[in-house]
Amino acid sequence: MFKATDVNVSYGKSKVINNLSMHIKEGSRTAILGRNGVGKTTFLKSAMGILPMSTGTLIFDGQDITKMKTYKRALSGLGYVPQGREIIPLMTVNENLELGAMGHTGIDIPKKKEWVLSYFPALKIHMDRNGGVLSGGLQQQLAIARCLMGEPKMILLDEPTEGIQPNVVMEIADTLKKIAEETGITIAVVEQNLKFARRLAEDYVIIQKGAVVAEGKMAELSEDIVKKYLSV
Repeated sequence: MFKATDVNVSYGKSKVINNLSMHIKEGSRTAILGRNGVGKTTFLKSAMGILPMSTGTLIFDGQDITKMKTYKRALSGLGYVPQGREIIPLMTVNENLELGAMGHTGIDIPKKKEWVLSYFPALKIHMDRNGGVLSGGLQQQLAIARCLMGEPKMILLDEPTEGIQPNVVMEIADTLKKIAEETGITIAVVEQNLKFARRLAEDYVIIQKGAVVAEGKMAELSEDIVKKYLSV
């Protein structure tokens, strides 16, 4: 589904991603883990084409997207929920949702909206409210729902638990897992909340100094590995 090979990304003269290679299988749920500043967000941004890669290749759904524009990656089925959610604060929940389908052809927006809201029913009573007045948990649900409006084959989520109450965090994990199981959408999530990651993901990848240093099944993630690469 998604394969990165020997990816390098720099900010100015500072190399952030160092020959990173990663393979995410179709239909899987993968947690991309690591301490602050190891390059997780940078990698997601380069995967979406927001940041340029120095070298390396990206294959998504059998297609080379290495030099593809960001909007074309989205049209090819690669969805992105950024850190901080980045919903449009002065647009209503309804408008934010419809924005997620813009540029895509053949989407029945009312029908798709109804389907998306079946996973996030808490948004239904807020459809005419501006996105900026919602709680952090509702904004995160809206950001994911907006992404789903574009009918992605794979979703990249960046720190979805940031600034959200613990009980809502677990609800979001369960909802994402349900979406993946019922639709086959592939999910890759950058996260530091290990409890959330264990609840959602079946696979893990750990990044340190811009490179993959460990990977495997989430059920087999040992405390030794956690202490070595994730403990603060």
